[in-house]
Amino acid sequence: MVHPQLTARDRWRTVPTSKGNIQALRPPPVIRGFEQPMGAVPGLGEHTDAVLSELGLSADDLARLRADEVIGQVYS
Repeated sequence: MVHPQLTARDRWRTVPTSKGNIQALRPPPVIRGFEQPMGAVPGLGEHTDAVLSELGLSADDLARLRADEVIGQVYS
């Protein structure tokens, strides 16, 4: 991960996570004068309910999946 080429090309950015800041590789392509937006890294399971709801699962379905330990708890 610590490669001189990545450093020379300014490919690393600091991004926030729920556990503190980390270094992340900028997404391609690199375009001079354009800074790619890099938001915070989602926490473990942060979007599980939203994604599964978009796929048509109800709140009862999610509760059943959690009770059966198919999906994990809601993390904050």
